[in-house]
Order: sequence, then C-alpha cells, then structure tokens
Amino acid sequence: HLVDDERIYVVAEALRKGISVEKIHYITKIDTFFIEKIKNIVNVEKTLTEHGLTQDVLRLAKRYSFPDTVIARYANTTAEDVKVKRKEWNILPTYKYVDTCAAEFESKTPYYYSAYAQEDEVKPLGEKSVVVLGSGPIRIGQGVEFDYCSVHSSWALRKAGYQSIMINNNPETVSTDFDISDSLYFEPLTVDDVMEIIDKEKPAGVIAQFGGQTAINLAGPLAKRGVKILGTSVDSIDMAEDRERFDELLAKLGIPRPVGALVTSDEEAQAAAKNLKYPLIVRPSYVLGGRAMEIVYNDKELDVYMKEAVVASKEHPVLIDRYMVGMEVEVDAISDGTDVCIPGIMEQIERAGVHSGDSMAVYPAQHLSQEIIDQIVDYTRRIAIGLNVKGVLNIQYIVADGELNVIEVNPRSSRTVPFISKVTGINMVECATRIALGESLKDLGLPLGLVPNKPYVAVKAPVFSFSKMGLVEIALGPEMKSTGEVMGIGRTYSEALFKAINGANMRIPEDGTILMTVADRDKAEACELAKGFIDLGYHIEATGGTGKYFIEHGVNCKVVNKIHEGEDNCADHIRQDKVDLVLNTLTAGKRPEREGFQLRRLAVEMGTPCLTSLDTAREVLRVVANRKDDANYNVEALQDFELE
Repeated sequence: HLVDDERIYVVAEALRKGISVEKIHYITKIDTFFIEKIKNIVNVEKTLTEHGLTQDVLRLAKRYSFPDTVIARYANTTAEDVKVKRKEWNILPTYKYVDTCAAEFESKTPYYYSAYAQEDEVKPLGEKSVVVLGSGPIRIGQGVEFDYCSVHSSWALRKAGYQSIMINNNPETVSTDFDISDSLYFEPLTVDDVMEIIDKEKPAGVIAQFGGQTAINLAGPLAKRGVKILGTSVDSIDMAEDRERFDELLAKLGIPRPVGALVTSDEEAQAAAKNLKYPLIVRPSYVLGGRAMEIVYNDKELDVYMKEAVVASKEHPVLIDRYMVGMEVEVDAISDGTDVCIPGIMEQIERAGVHSGDSMAVYPAQHLSQEIIDQIVDYTRRIAIGLNVKGVLNIQYIVADGELNVIEVNPRSSRTVPFISKVTGINMVECATRIALGESLKDLGLPLGLVPNKPYVAVKAPVFSFSKMGLVEIALGPEMKSTGEVMGIGRTYSEALFKAINGANMRIPEDGTILMTVADRDKAEACELAKGFIDLGYHIEATGGTGKYFIEHGVNCKVVNKIHEGEDNCADHIRQDKVDLVLNTLTAGKRPEREGFQLRRLAVEMGTPCLTSLDTAREVLRVVANRKDDANYNVEALQDFELE
C-alpha cells in the first residue's frame, strides 16, 4: 500500500507490465476512472514506440501533453527532431481562456492554459510587455517567498508603465490569481513551454530573478534561443553558479571562502577529502534548499554519501568544502552594476551547517564587531559590482575565528527578501524590477551602502510540519526541512525572540524536566547549558554517556535507560508525559533504525518540543531567563513599530 508521492508511477509501471485495471483497483483501492486515465497515457507511450514519429501520432501525444523530450525517448529520436517536425506539421499549442465567470457572463480575464486545439484565444501584448517567471510548485526549500517576489515584480512593472505577463503553474499561489498580472499563463516552467508563450507574445524581455532556482535555471537556455533576459545577465548568473568561475572571481577580488573542490567521481571525492581534512560539507552543484546536502565526518560517511545520496558525473559534479564552525551571516542587497544598497544584515542563531531556511535569523545582527560589519559591506559591494548584478543579490557569509568568509552568492531573490523588505521598509523587489528595466539606485532615491539600523529587533523563526510527515528526520542540517516561517518583532532582542519562538509554535515550558542525550563532540557545551537550565529550576534527565559526563562535571541529573536498555527508559518517559523538552544532537548517521532517530520521531508524535541544535537551546534558555526576570513584556501592534 504505497502512500507516497511515487505511487502513480508504480501504477503506470503495473499497467505497462499488463496487470489489469481491475486488479490494480483491488490492490490500491484507487477508483478505476483514474487508473483508466493513466492507462490512456501508457497506451500513447506504446503507440509512439510502435509507430514512431508520424503526424497523427505526434498530434495525439501533444494532445496528451507529452513533452518533446518524452516523445523523443519513446519514438527513439531527438527532442530537436520532434520540435522541427511539430513546426513543419504545424502542431503548435493554442491558448484558451480559463472561464473565471463560470459562464454566467462573458469572461474577460486573460488567464490562459495551453491545448492542442484549433482555435487560439490569445491577444498578444507585444513589446510593451515583460514576462515574469514564477517558481512553479511550492515545495520545501522553495515556497511563498518567491510567490511574494513574483507578485511585487508584476506590480512594479505595471507602475513603470509595462504590461506584465506571469508564467507559473501553481494554483495555490497569489501570483496565479487572475487579477495580479495583465496576462497569466498557467503553464509548466520548462524551456519549450515558456518559449511557445514568448513566440506568441513577443515581449520586451523576461525577468528570471524572482522565481527562485527554477526561474534562474531557465535564464541560460532562454537566452540561447534569443530571448532578452532583463536585469542580471546570463553570464553573471553563470559566474555565480559555476564553481570554478566563481572561485576565479573571488580570487581576483581578494575575498576568502572555505577551501573546497569540485569532484566528478568517488575516487576524486576520496582524494579531495585527504587534502581538505574532515569534517566536510558535501552537496550537488546547482541546488536549492540544500537538497542532498550533508556534513560528513570520515571516509566511510563520504563513501556512503557518494554511493547512496548522489551519483557524481561530469554533467553533475559534487561540491566538497571544508566545514567551518562559526556564525552564519546573511545579506540581501540591491545593485545596479555601479552602486549597491544593503537594507540590512541578518545573523543566523544556529551556527553554520544548519540550512539558512531552517535557522532563526535576527535583524539587525547582534554579535558582529564594527570591523566585521564594514568588511561585510565592502565584500558585498565588491561581489555585486564584480558580478555586474542588476537587481537583487543574496550572499551568505561565515564568521569563524574572527575571519569573514563567503559561503555562497545567489544572483536572485532569496527567502529572506520578504522579511528584510518588511522590517526595513525598502521594497527590494520593486527596486530590483525598476533596475532591471534600466533605472539606477540614484534614480530611485535609495541610500547607498548599508542602511542604518531601525530602532527595533526582528527575528525570523522557521515553522516545521514534522507531525504531518512520518519518517522524516527532524534533526536540522544543511538540507532544508521548514515549511514556513514567522516574524517576531520587539524593542529588544529577547522580546523579539520570545514572540518568534511562540509564533513558531515552539511551546517551551517554563519549568519541568528536560531529557538530554547528545553526541560526544557536544557534551562539554551541553553540560554548560544543563547548568543554566538547572539554575532556572528545571530538572535534567540524561541517557548513559551524557549522564555520566554531566555527573562527572558537577551537574545534578538523573540517568535514564536508552530505548534498547530495557524498561523505564527514555522513550517510556516521553510516552508517559514525564518529559517537557527533549534536547538531542545528532551522532553520525541518520538511518531510521538508529536510537536518536526513534527518540526524535517519538517526541514529535507525542507533541513534546524537541531541539536538535545547541544554539537553539541556548536561545531558548535566554528567552526563559529573561521572561522570569522581566514579566512586564510590552504587547504592541505591528503598526506601533511604524513599519513602512
């Protein structure tokens, strides 16, 4: 009984193998109506394989929405050949109105979807229009922030006297509301689909920097087909995304970054590891949301990663960097290629290694020296000008041992753009859109350099949906897990943090029992935290190794059994509601059969708060301590802070 996102492919494969619709219905309980629909698609696959690329078969496949690459695969030819044949036989998409008025009266809304029918209902907007690429389906790592950016870009285009054409294919977003743009195409974000629309509309250009990685990845292929990409050039985007070119640029600018290597095989990975020394952070190139990104601590873990998580090749190299332990700092900036405006600097609460989307971020940064701030401003300006960015730019830095290094640069909007726009009152997306159309920072009247801090503190906290997603590892790492975020704003750091933690539904008890079980490398730090919690009136429970270490170092704690050590163990205590908070850091390996994994999942299922980062635990301790010291917290409306 498959209940995951891949069951539809299993059903299709069963049909290909000749299993009957009735049998599949009996096994899966999926209505035969839907199984028949999948069978229709499988039948078209067979027709393509048997008859090849005839005019009738190609028309049939396109009516079933088969992409050119898929048709080519089944018809044993190339996608280019399919495209040429489509043009030759005039098999092109037509666009139809979505009837937003339910046939009650005439629908005037230019909301289009493609079909391979006879009649076309599009009225092209022509050269006074600009296409905005959305980000497609919202998934973890790519969500509402790009929807926000697409919408604000569309509004900015209208303000600047252009007509906006939105291309996006997610019905759950604001960008696909029919009244946001002058024309809306509900189409897949693939090169072929987007090109068909551009051929029909003939716009002045395309804006790709507000649809996340999905849109940025389309910029190059579209430019190759003669489309004008507005704002940051495709060459600049490639320079930021291509590891070797980016390293060359940083070397030329004299800006340091953690040492690393680009590998295309298991052997190269092992050789690189010898030079770089563990721990290492490994990831595929060109990813968003840190997908398949991990920290590895030895040869065995690296070997498992290279064999199980990714398949390295010349086309898909793997990046290996020395993992630096330090504070991560994030900057969103606007550049016109000559000047740079930095609305604010954010500091991540969790140290480097936790994906920035899963980390709490504070504006303005709380723990940076003026020297480091000046350096951040200098590096940001040099990188923006060096890349010739025209629009928005996101840079992640790490401060380790008093030194500033660049982790990564994204020449596009990021998930912190809505947050920083709101708290600083600078509409970054509108400004970046105007710059993409040819205006400058000076024309827009924006301050140059770092904008002075506002007289309040804002904290962005992630929200997770672990209770809805079974078997998902809840421990935070480089791969993003959060499904949303909240903002807490206050006159002081503690007040903002308290509001953010509460808003993110992290119900931290003000007293009770904390169960601590941590990795060897975290024991000394966890010991200091435990003392802090005891001073505030909490009781500490710990499993074997952690408990022994705590007692040896003067922490009064109760040692409890691990799950496999018999009755009255730590899992029983969570089930019996004897534990109010779990603090568990990761030992190497995250497989579901491991003890730590079971403990974290149990905490989620029982609704017990579970922290997997010592940094988060430290901030929680700070919030509780400050709450106990000062019960007179101000409750203010958002408007009281005079946000723009």
